[in-house]
Amino acid sequence: MATSKKDIASNLEGFTHRRFEDGEKDWASWGDQIFVGDETHKCPTYVHKTPPCQGSCPSGEDIRGWLNIVRGIEKPTGEMDWKEYAFRRSTDANPFPSTMGRVCPAPCQDGCNRNEVDDYVGINAVEQFIGDNALESGYTFEASNTDSGKKVAIIGGGPAGLSAAYQLRRMGHAATIFDNHTELGGMMRYGIPGYRMPRDVLDGEINRIINMGVEVKTNTKVGTDISMEQLEKDFDAVLFALGAQSGRGLPIDGFDESENCISGVAFLEAFNDGRLKAVSGRVVVVGGGDTSIDVASVARRLGHIKDASEKDRPENVVLGHTAHDVVDIANMEGANVTLISRQPVENMNAAQHEIEDATREGIQIQGSLTPVSVVRDESGRATALRVAKLDYSSGKPEVIEGSEFDLEADLIVSAIGQSGTFEGMDDIANERGLIDADKHFQIPNKPGFFACGDIVRPHLLTTVIGQGSITAETIDHFFKNEALKNRPKVDVHKFNLMDKLKEVGNTPGVFKAIEDERAIDAGLRGTDGEGKSVGGFAVHNYEDRAANEIIAHEELFLGHFAKEDRKKRSEHVPTAEEVLGHFQERMDGLPEEDVVTEAKRCMSCGMCFECDNCVIYCPQDAVLRTPKDESTMGRYVYTDYTRCIGCHICADVCPTGYIKMGLGEH
Repeated sequence: MATSKKDIASNLEGFTHRRFEDGEKDWASWGDQIFVGDETHKCPTYVHKTPPCQGSCPSGEDIRGWLNIVRGIEKPTGEMDWKEYAFRRSTDANPFPSTMGRVCPAPCQDGCNRNEVDDYVGINAVEQFIGDNALESGYTFEASNTDSGKKVAIIGGGPAGLSAAYQLRRMGHAATIFDNHTELGGMMRYGIPGYRMPRDVLDGEINRIINMGVEVKTNTKVGTDISMEQLEKDFDAVLFALGAQSGRGLPIDGFDESENCISGVAFLEAFNDGRLKAVSGRVVVVGGGDTSIDVASVARRLGHIKDASEKDRPENVVLGHTAHDVVDIANMEGANVTLISRQPVENMNAAQHEIEDATREGIQIQGSLTPVSVVRDESGRATALRVAKLDYSSGKPEVIEGSEFDLEADLIVSAIGQSGTFEGMDDIANERGLIDADKHFQIPNKPGFFACGDIVRPHLLTTVIGQGSITAETIDHFFKNEALKNRPKVDVHKFNLMDKLKEVGNTPGVFKAIEDERAIDAGLRGTDGEGKSVGGFAVHNYEDRAANEIIAHEELFLGHFAKEDRKKRSEHVPTAEEVLGHFQERMDGLPEEDVVTEAKRCMSCGMCFECDNCVIYCPQDAVLRTPKDESTMGRYVYTDYTRCIGCHICADVCPTGYIKMGLGEH
């Protein structure tokens, strides 16, 4: 179907059809601009940069890479299909695509340049499809064929420890995970409810790592069941990835003294263990992050038993004094749940869609409140949380005098932060109940000791997974007695053209300079008129800046992209009337057709996606497609500089910002 002028004008609304670095929008003279174009000294060069989705991803996934595979731009070699190829590219950085596609708050989507056109690319939705298909298809991970003979003890089987174990096995190092729980998973299992993170999915992704030859010792607490001295004797390196398993209480009068004041971490672990099946009638949660939302949502789903016995009080279950029997839902009522935050609601750390879902479920959310004290009865139990209102008009929170009031409560849950548990390992902790580590995740002054994950700084799952990958690299350098270099400015798993050329059998030859002018005359340092490297030595005028630069939307030609609605996953978020006992998974994955369509919305920022604009619009026929036998991702077009007049049209019409007028600059 032909595109009308009206449609084109609509697509270009808000965008200029050419880009000017000096900010001008009007041509001084069309004739001058056209006919003096051949006087410029600049010609196009091809510059690879990191897209903001990738730069925003704490795991450093090659997001643009696997989206281009899903859409069919980058194709696998051999008999591998695109689904497995996308899975392999995705899991180079993060071995949990199915998990992260469901629960990651997706900073990549916040940073997506597509937001400047219409709406972000549904990266999470595509990642979930990649992960779910991998589980259904039975894809496995392979350990290195080479055994280094080195052994690493990993304390903690959560996302950081599992990520490190995965990368270490790929490097050929042995890994043994010690965990004090019955099952591995850490906060993925014991901190996230099953309706957000289905356990069969989590188990599948964990087992895929374990099956690489990772030894596992569960129900084993380092420091008590096995000593640190024994670990040092038996292993070549020790990695602390034990997570922050102790929740912080509220630093106010009466909290520590009241038995019905507990931490959010303990609350969620008791629920995910299957011990906690009901709460008290009025629950007040203090926090503002995703953990506090999970606590409140679980409390709403559990409901409460009216006139519960002493043993059924939730604090007794959470603290391990007792356990709930199977509770008859018919005897339960919805719990009254209030979540308060020191931040205004719009500035809470929790993801916006999680806040909206919690509100729909009947949770009362109040911002700009600070806890003052716990109100207790004669027996010492908390009956209310006294709070005060905060004023942010000065730019910082200030308590409004005389604004105190009480929130009645049968259970008060603190979800304001976490720390580690160090019984038998006391000398390793800092004053904050965490572990100090340098930027390479080495523990200072303790050679062979490393730490990563929440025990260094509590953060997102994707953050600690990325830390596990970096720590594995550091351990590998330690074993090889190699000096550690500075991490890249943009520290991500990125597309590597040389690796791609090797994959497709087009690796450039090794060039050795010949002290003979005839070598230069023969063009051995350049390319011929058809874009082929003379002698097979050179990569045609390609520059990789991906380790140093993130490409901003100002460098793109946004007018190229038509506005398209994002393909959204359907969610089953219960209403306040439906939430009691609602533990079904909330998120439906996209069908394959919608996944491919959504991947095509990716603008491939900083990398050619083979749109042919530069070939079509070049007035000199100087931009040509690379011959098929040498063409591959990142090497689709070349410039014949004997024809190029430096008019910069190719750079102007390049949607992805891949073409720069840089050749000839000094």
